[in-house]
Amino acid sequence: MIGAVIAVLFLVAVAGVVFVYSVFLKPNFRAEDGGVYIYARETGDFDYVVRQMEDAGCAVDMESFIRAARMRHADTSLRAGRYKISEGMTNRELVNMLNGGMQTPVKLRINNIRLPGQLARKLGAQLRADSVQFMTLLSDSTFLKRYGVDCRNVLSLFLPDTYEVYWTIEPEALFDRMYREYGRFWDDGRRAKAEVAGLTPLEVSVLASIVDSETNSRREKPTVAGLYINRLRRGIPLQSDPTVKFAVGDFGLNQILYKHLEVESPYNTYKHAGLPPGPICMPTKEGIDAVLNYEKHNYLYMCAKETLDGEHNFAATLSEHNRNAARYHAALRQWMRQNGR
Repeated sequence: MIGAVIAVLFLVAVAGVVFVYSVFLKPNFRAEDGGVYIYARETGDFDYVVRQMEDAGCAVDMESFIRAARMRHADTSLRAGRYKISEGMTNRELVNMLNGGMQTPVKLRINNIRLPGQLARKLGAQLRADSVQFMTLLSDSTFLKRYGVDCRNVLSLFLPDTYEVYWTIEPEALFDRMYREYGRFWDDGRRAKAEVAGLTPLEVSVLASIVDSETNSRREKPTVAGLYINRLRRGIPLQSDPTVKFAVGDFGLNQILYKHLEVESPYNTYKHAGLPPGPICMPTKEGIDAVLNYEKHNYLYMCAKETLDGEHNFAATLSEHNRNAARYHAALRQWMRQNGR
């Protein structure tokens, strides 16, 4: 009798071990090439998570995962987030991850931005919050005051880079994060250089956006920055073609015509002296540092080189500039003839 009871208990124990292993401890997921990412839009978003897993085909035994999730109440209490399923993961590991909100951060990439609307779309495409939520804040002058910016210069707050954040980060929290990053970048050394140049950090960002738009040459940027600082100090309009493109609203303009120069806009630096009221694109860190470390020279004019390689000739006098321009236009006409343009 006792032996029979012991045998039964042994079989029950073995069955229990087998059950626990098969439901919780047995590797149950395939995830090659860096893993599979699933998203829970809100707490308890279990059905949506299951559909993503089914679409990805990452579960060896989906029923065992669902059973494990329900036994641990993940079907009702899993937390919103972005989660990574790794090769060989067990149901227990995934359920604990979902219940504990142990997200895998998003590498948030912010670059090549011209307008706040474009920034809102890029943020909305990478994070849970949609572009409308971000655009609402980017357009809210009262909200932006807490960061020392307004609707015209808000792009200065966002420094192009790659940031690790959680997919579920709230828009306001992202602004707080960008403000901290901005403060770290604008350390005492950079602020001192801005003061020497006679500019505020926001004005540096505006000028940097123009420098970034004028040239892709890292070597040229400090020279271009020095040229515009010379013009600012002498009260000469900047006469920057990229600002005219911004004012017109056509960034693909290949040629600036006289009618474009007559557009009434505070961003038209042919009509208005000084800096425009905000950046014409999100300034790069490289562009900002080019302004802060601007080259000291006497140049007031720049013109594309006759080599047609995207670099520029610089001049201190209008007559010298006109000679540079003549060489460029002659080279351009020759290139157009050779290419049937």
